Amino acid sequence: MTEMVYGTVPVRGGEAVLPRWWRTVDKVTLGCILALFAIGILLGLAASPPLATRNGLTPFYYVQRQAFFGVLTVGVILAASMQTPAVLRRLGVVGFLAAFAALALLPAFGTDFGKGAVRWFSLGFASVQPSEFLKPLFVVLVAWLMAAAQEAGGPPGRLMSFMVALAVVALLALQPDFGQAALVLFAWAVMYFVAGAPVVLIVAIAGLAAAGGVLAYNASEHFARRIDGFLAPEIDPRTQLGYATNAIQEGGLFGVGVGEGQVKWSLPDAHTDFIIAVAAEEYGVVLVLAILALFATVAFRSLLRLRRERDPFTRLAGTGLTCILAAQAMINMGVAVRMLPAKGMTLPFVSYGGSSLIAMGLMVGMLLAFTRLRPQGEIGDALISRRG
Repeated sequence: MTEMVYGTVPVRGGEAVLPRWWRTVDKVTLGCILALFAIGILLGLAASPPLATRNGLTPFYYVQRQAFFGVLTVGVILAASMQTPAVLRRLGVVGFLAAFAALALLPAFGTDFGKGAVRWFSLGFASVQPSEFLKPLFVVLVAWLMAAAQEAGGPPGRLMSFMVALAVVALLALQPDFGQAALVLFAWAVMYFVAGAPVVLIVAIAGLAAAGGVLAYNASEHFARRIDGFLAPEIDPRTQLGYATNAIQEGGLFGVGVGEGQVKWSLPDAHTDFIIAVAAEEYGVVLVLAILALFATVAFRSLLRLRRERDPFTRLAGTGLTCILAAQAMINMGVAVRMLPAKGMTLPFVSYGGSSLIAMGLMVGMLLAFTRLRPQGEIGDALISRRG
């Protein structure tokens, strides 16, 4: 017996790829992502001219680059969302090996651009941050391993996925990039829980993560400085957090007006890590709430659709991608309002950044592919045998 979940959409033999994609894709999620990108361009018009002026470039240089990367990203989203889960699984595994190798080569060939952490490869005309691409590919690989463990006679996929996660976290910590490491470990833990891990084990892993945080605090001056700044009773108004906090307070409910904000002239990362401060100052809490609503809509719709997915790999991969997207957005905004320690992490589709934008496009494209309407077999079929 076969049925179609999320509505009564018939299977049409011989249907062209594009009409079938449009009929089965989650159009609301796609619309939310495009709206976030449009907001990013709008905020870039306000946040990037000061940086362009300091660097001797034309006022809208960074906006034009963001628009260019945005066109590439839309192409990545469309291409990835049209693929089947089986194709994405194969591409994800191969892509992970390439991204992991690139991450391992960073200490020898990477650069820090004066930010104290070697996270990028400089190509002259652009830069690439391997960790951004590693995240969605890591999720696909881990989902494959965990799903394989559920098959009769399958490999010890959960243990293998944990070893992969530890290897990725170790390489990220060496940069150092503890924020991305925590994000990867969080995604793995959520997927492990969805795959059927006991709560006690999840708590034990959380304890190990906390112990790792204490070790990082004692071993890394960079990490300790950020934690101390977060725990300090007062904010130094001359720091990025100080400028961002003041901008959010000045913005109020409706903002000071388009182009009237001042934080963009003080914050070197106003167009990237602290873009939400520019939004709050010039457009007020209203725009911030709209951004929150868009991310929440993407997350909730994706998880609701994945609840009825019967293929273990598709369900696990979609859940991991959703959690990374939502968690990264919450971390970025949480840092700006001082709910979390300072962390160099972009706001997906809103912040400036070619690597981040294209990698997030790959992530959302995969998520749209995993949440597309498709015929669902019996639950036993999915648990016992998965082909393709």
